[in-house]
Amino acid sequence: MLDKIKTLQAEIEKVVASSVEEVDELRIKYISKKGSINQLFADFKYVPAEQKKEVGQAINILKNLALNKINLLKESFDVADSGDSGNDLTMPGEPIKLGTRHPLSLVKNEIIAIFARLGFTVSEGPEIEDDWHVFSALNFPPEHPARDMQDTFFIEKNPDVLLRTHTSSVQIRVMEHSEPPIRSIFPGRVFRNEAISARSHCIFHQIEGLYVDENVSFADLKQTLLQFAKELFGEGTKIRLRPSYFPFTEPSAEMDVSCTICGGKGCNVCKYTGWLEILGCGMVDPNVLEGCNIDSRKYTGFAFGMGIERITMLRYGIKDIRHFFENDVRFLKQFESAT
Repeated sequence: MLDKIKTLQAEIEKVVASSVEEVDELRIKYISKKGSINQLFADFKYVPAEQKKEVGQAINILKNLALNKINLLKESFDVADSGDSGNDLTMPGEPIKLGTRHPLSLVKNEIIAIFARLGFTVSEGPEIEDDWHVFSALNFPPEHPARDMQDTFFIEKNPDVLLRTHTSSVQIRVMEHSEPPIRSIFPGRVFRNEAISARSHCIFHQIEGLYVDENVSFADLKQTLLQFAKELFGEGTKIRLRPSYFPFTEPSAEMDVSCTICGGKGCNVCKYTGWLEILGCGMVDPNVLEGCNIDSRKYTGFAFGMGIERITMLRYGIKDIRHFFENDVRFLKQFESAT
């Protein structure tokens, strides 16, 4: 029995194969149910008791040798087959396309660049705020009806902690920790408890601006916004200011630009008025300046604020604000050429 095992061992060590079919034939010959090694296990019962341990170990070694040899031969043909396919196995399974900037980011960055050329810096603040920075410091007295102008997401009561409803809270933080002259813009995300529709959303983005210095006038505000509108919408753009009301500015105004679609002639986008409303503005109320320890007898200032979504919708002719938040690649890829 031991001589037979040694003979098979020498034979297996020398075997070669030129195809997968030959490897399978070797498997059948040596390790199948009717193979040579299984026959040795069948004859093991005839081995004398004193030789069973030695013979059993030899058969197991032979079986492992045969299994390893056949697996190695099989793997060699698998590697060869994969190499013949011409595929680079280090390549990703699917091509990965580079993304593009979101349309809101494109417009936000353009607005920031325009005001940077006018000498404005960029300031940011927290999205979770307290009542003082969102309302009280901006001339919203307790129980004042102006607080109802914005539906608020409150996180805690007593003291009030809330999601900011406008980036005006950053204006307060800047005025609290800076001395005039102050010239800065405040981009950021804001939250209001509003029903989601094609024209409104509970999350949106704003850019507000603030300029505080000696002898700042409404004429400075008008000229700044006119220059901004011409750079953003084109040199032929006109603006108009309509009286309005905001608790933190006095006087206050809404600013319209001449319709970029019809050139001011009237269309369904501008409701045939020739004008599109894009922002609110006004002179900073003296109470707001005094609340931030800025002498309102020495300094004056103006502030303005605009929604980035609204301007982006006008810029690209987008009719549904919900597209900005759905991350639909079919929508986003339309702005590849704008990056």
